[in-house]
Amino acid sequence: MAIADDAVEVRAQGWRTLAALHGRLEEALEKALQAGFDLSVVEYTVLDTLDRQDGWHMRMQQLARAAALSHSATTRLVTRLENRRLLSRFLCEDDRRGIYSTLTEEGKKLLEQARPVHDRTLKESLDAARAVPELAPLVDALHGLPRL
Repeated sequence: MAIADDAVEVRAQGWRTLAALHGRLEEALEKALQAGFDLSVVEYTVLDTLDRQDGWHMRMQQLARAAALSHSATTRLVTRLENRRLLSRFLCEDDRRGIYSTLTEEGKKLLEQARPVHDRTLKESLDAARAVPELAPLVDALHGLPRL
């Protein structure tokens, strides 16, 4: 195998390892959030992202980037959350084309209840993944990342 082929294989193996860890985490979080709060992982991510804005509002395209969704998928998701009264949308006063999203009191309350379950499940899942030799270095690298 040539050097270029080795580099391709290293990247591919790294990607497979990352995907395996992501899949394990997402599956555990999905089960816990669905069972306790009727929330998907991406719904939780949107609520959590909006909550972390500290009084600022997010445009739909910013929310789409934060949740790693397409614009149309974000619109459908926000509509579902709005129908559940977990968030609200309103027009930007400076630019009528812009739409902001913000948490409602119901959304804040549900997020407050779900966050400890999310955080505990994430910790437990990462601890379990650390016991898998192929995943342990990636888990350790995650723990070494700076806090935002």
